[in-house]
Order: sequence, then structure tokens, then C-alpha cells
Amino acid sequence: MFFLATRRHTFSVLSTICVLGWSSLAQAACPTAAAIDRYVSDYAKGTPSAGFGELNLDDAECAKQLLARKLSMHLGALSGYKAGFTNEASRSAHQMDAPRWGYMYERNLIDIQAVIPANFGAFPGFDANLIVEVKDAGLADAFTPLQALQHIESIVPFIELSDRMLTPPVSGAALVASNLSFRGGVKGPEIPVETTQAFADALAVFTVRMLDDSQDGQLLGQAKGDSLMGHPLNVAIWLAQALQKQGIVLKQGDLLSLGSLIPPQTPRPGLKLRLQYLGLPGDPEVSVEFSEAFDRGR
Repeated sequence: MFFLATRRHTFSVLSTICVLGWSSLAQAACPTAAAIDRYVSDYAKGTPSAGFGELNLDDAECAKQLLARKLSMHLGALSGYKAGFTNEASRSAHQMDAPRWGYMYERNLIDIQAVIPANFGAFPGFDANLIVEVKDAGLADAFTPLQALQHIESIVPFIELSDRMLTPPVSGAALVASNLSFRGGVKGPEIPVETTQAFADALAVFTVRMLDDSQDGQLLGQAKGDSLMGHPLNVAIWLAQALQKQGIVLKQGDLLSLGSLIPPQTPRPGLKLRLQYLGLPGDPEVSVEFSEAFDRGR
């Protein structure tokens, strides 16, 4: 079943997180260990959380690091990193002046035609996203999308399945503290990168369309690739450089999630969601179906 807990593959996650050191955490008002444990318990059960109270961004970053050490026990090995607040609408809505990043884990990243319970989290959501698979650490040295392509293996359409966990309204700092609401997602077909200007241009101008196939293909939203910081690979460059500043060096196979192309929406039982990435090679698609809610035994 989707989103079952696991205790495997925690070492690489802890090693990566520990390179950030304790000095930066010591300067922030970190949540207590008890607060982190309560949040993780709620996360594992898929029930709403009280969160960590009023936080500034330094406090939130500290909470994220402490939380990440615990989430690996439920979500498995570290698979990569995700960027948030990478389009103007999300930054404005949460009063953020810059993007932020969080961790991604492998257990709930699936690449098959999926049927997911509509209540997979406390406050579940889905959005249209894009992943890049890293080729090498040189991505952090790129300045342009064309240069970035030399350090990327593939582009992957992605439905992120998030869980806000907190009763709205939710501040930007609270989202940072919660590891940007990551819970999992559905990956589409890998698109091998071509290191050409034409391929770079296609990433900027493609259109993603979000459709409800249970309602005769009703359009739920659409957006252009350039809604992500002017070009999706600008996000990849920013994320690689932000991680490098924290002592994290990307390696081959790392996944980078580039942010919401279309604002997150709430799943409902019976929704058959399909995303079209028109203008990327082959006009790829990725889909997921949401089933009836399951009994969590609350």
C-alpha cells in the first residue's frame, strides 16, 4: 500500500544532513525534540499536526533539518531535493522573497500507473511538477540553461503528492519547517536530455495541462515552463548552488524537483488526473487515479 512506514536506508540521509553541521542550527530557536516527535507521529498516521508554533525562517530551517532526520525512518533513502516557492504566485501567496528547498525520499516516488487513496495525508494535495535527474556536480557551476543541460541526464514529468499537515492558513515559514510538505509523487517517462539550444528553448515554452479524465478531460489548470523562475533550469541551477552553499554536493542520479507549475489542488475519490507536457519531446504524460478514502482507524 502507498505510504507505508519503513526503517530502511537511513544512513545516507543522516550523513547528508549532518554535513550541514550544528553551528547554523544553534543560532536558531529550534523546536524541541518532543515537538519534532509529535509532528513525525502525526505524519506517520496522516493526521493534522499542531506544527511548531510561530517561526521565523531561521527557526523553520532548523526545524526542517531536525525533521529530516526522522522522516527518513518513514520514507526511506534520500533520493534528492525539492525546490519550493519557485513561481511568483507561490512566493506572493506565502510572502516569500526567494525560493527554499527541502529533502525528497525514495519510498513514495512511484513510476507506474498508480491508484492512490484520496486521503493519503492529513491535508493531501497534488500539483504539476518537473524533475531533473542529475548527471554530475557541475550543475552548480552552470550559469545558463544550455550550460545546465550538460550536467543533467533526463527530464521527468512529475505529479507531486504533498501533505500540508497544518490547518490553514499556513505561512511560508511553516511550510519550510515541514520540509515543504513532501510526501511522495508519481514520475512519468524519462526524457533524455539533448544539449542543444532547441531543447533548452522547449523547456521554457512547453505547456503543461492538468486534466480530469473522470470528467471528460475537464481542464483543471495549465501553465508554461517559464513560470518557474523564467526557465525550469534556472531552478535547477539555483537549487544546486543553494545546496552547495550548505556543503551538499550533488551526485549522479540525484533527483531535483523544480516546483509547482500549477497551484496545488485537493484530490477527491474518483478523480482520474492526467498531466500533458505539450512541447516536450513526445508530448509525454503522467497520470494517477484517486480511490475512495481508507479508514485510518482514528
